[in-house]
Amino acid sequence: MKIKISILAILFVSFSPKMDATDSLQVVPEMTDEEYERAIAYFLDSLESTLVYQTEKVSLGDGIANINVPAGFKYLNGKDGDMILTDIWGNPPVEDGMHSLGMLLPEAQSALDDSVYVINITYSEDGYIDDSDAKEIDYEELLETMQDDLVAENEYRIQNGYEEVALVGWASPPFYDAENKKLHWAKELKFGSMESNTLNYNIRVLGRKGYLNLNAIGEMYSLEEIKGNINPILASVNFVEGNKYSDFDPSLDKVAAVGIGGLIAGKVLMKAGILAKIGLVLAKFWKFILIGFVAFGAGIKKLFVKGDATEA
Repeated sequence: MKIKISILAILFVSFSPKMDATDSLQVVPEMTDEEYERAIAYFLDSLESTLVYQTEKVSLGDGIANINVPAGFKYLNGKDGDMILTDIWGNPPVEDGMHSLGMLLPEAQSALDDSVYVINITYSEDGYIDDSDAKEIDYEELLETMQDDLVAENEYRIQNGYEEVALVGWASPPFYDAENKKLHWAKELKFGSMESNTLNYNIRVLGRKGYLNLNAIGEMYSLEEIKGNINPILASVNFVEGNKYSDFDPSLDKVAAVGIGGLIAGKVLMKAGILAKIGLVLAKFWKFILIGFVAFGAGIKKLFVKGDATEA
């Protein structure tokens, strides 16, 4: 069961706001593996019950765009999206202005499932993207440049307590739909010593003052499913009148400093929103903390204590 320890602490403290982790170590003996798994499952189920999914039309941001949730998917709001990315999957806190506007995920799955992939949505108001360079880009040369850029950016990650990242290559090469002003590509990434690589499938929807980022995050085995759904996903997200690419007014609106190539390259880690499913496996040591919080948890200790409740 994969989950970051911080989210467990948040959940348990919610049951006992006056208690801290130090107190918890002195409360209840260590749990068995079975009790531990039941405790984790209980709190994941409790967290899942707080998530509200939508399957119809949703307004994004301050009404700048809409998403008509495609068949086979459901939508989770931005607040819960940020929580999943940082507290469950262990990503760095989001930058200012880059909070999630929501997530798409397969309708049959939970956002807390180990095997799930999600499509996180953000908005960057960096200006109108001049797409005149789109036909001239050498994507293999661009890939090499991005791999080189990772050297300095990995120093930033390590200094801030996160594992380094290797850009393995294109999982799907960039493609730009000049008519509909939508760009998509996929990267294969390796985070630290993780055995399985991470898929980041990136979509950019260009608008008058910036662009929507749809970042599909999952394991590499999700690639074919995402590619199979890419057309309905692309069609589902559009800017509203007044914010469309065609609404650009050169006398009023700012032009971005980058074109299509710059959107793809970006700052590979910090600006382009690379995220991963990097939830941590809790070592048995953490069972001391876990059961300590559970012991104060609104009468639920009995779920994990051996024997009859009347036993001493």
